[in-house]
Amino acid sequence: MEHQHHHHHHHSDKSGISLAFWLNLLFSIIEIIGGFLTNSTAIIADAFHDFTDAVAIGVAVLLEKLSGKKRTSKFSYGYKRFSLLSALGMSLFLLIGAIFMCMGAYRSFTNPEPVNSTGMLWLAALGIGINGFAFLRIRNGHHHGHHHHSHSHNSKAIMLHLLEDVLGWVAVLIGAAVIYFTGWYWIDGLLALAIAVFIGYNATRNFIGTMKILLQSVPENVNIEKLSSELHHIDGVQNIHDLHVWSIDGNYNIGSLHAVVNIIDGKGKNDVLSSILQLMEKYKIQHPTIQIETNATNCKFLTC
Repeated sequence: MEHQHHHHHHHSDKSGISLAFWLNLLFSIIEIIGGFLTNSTAIIADAFHDFTDAVAIGVAVLLEKLSGKKRTSKFSYGYKRFSLLSALGMSLFLLIGAIFMCMGAYRSFTNPEPVNSTGMLWLAALGIGINGFAFLRIRNGHHHGHHHHSHSHNSKAIMLHLLEDVLGWVAVLIGAAVIYFTGWYWIDGLLALAIAVFIGYNATRNFIGTMKILLQSVPENVNIEKLSSELHHIDGVQNIHDLHVWSIDGNYNIGSLHAVVNIIDGKGKNDVLSSILQLMEKYKIQHPTIQIETNATNCKFLTC
């Protein structure tokens, strides 16, 4: 039963994600056309955002399949890191896009042209509906299933994308309403600028986060100082050195350390080892490698 449940959730998650992909892709095409027809820079900026989100979802699904592949003799850690490549690519693409969007938005803010606010209102309402629907589909797929699931990281990222899109559309909706009643066309440029800055900010954050993982920094959720001090407090441990913690993809953490112990008998060593393993698990390190060395001073009369 447990197994079936798990499988069912896996499936509903996948269908939710592919639905989100197709909806976003179709809608961003409608949006680009709509943006040109209504002459709205804000909608074109948002279309770019939606389109890259759709591509990001597509790439995430493909890489999810790839990253599930078993380890090979070439890639002994498996394929999990390939998802980082897509994250890097998307962040850079969004960053460059955001710069161009800022330029366009600035132009449209300084010399505003008339925009069709009614068309903008309809597009915004449609955007909120479509992205909101996709968001709920994935979220509900989630709540029926397990929470500790390998998919959850991807789904969470996609849900955030969709939520951002909804918020972007809420902003466009409010802006369109204001333009409709006041005729202040510069609001369109202001909105576009806000969207572009927001995208640029997020893309930069993602880029930095991905680079940190690639450069093997200690994962955000691991406090290595605390871990080190707790390791030193284990009975029988004399010294801990070469403590390294890094992450393959932001989810799966790897740790290695060298422990010097002042215990000679096998049972004592095993106790130390299991204490270290428990600590590593507590600190969210899924793949620990531990080397234990007996301090030579106690070994004068023994063959160690």
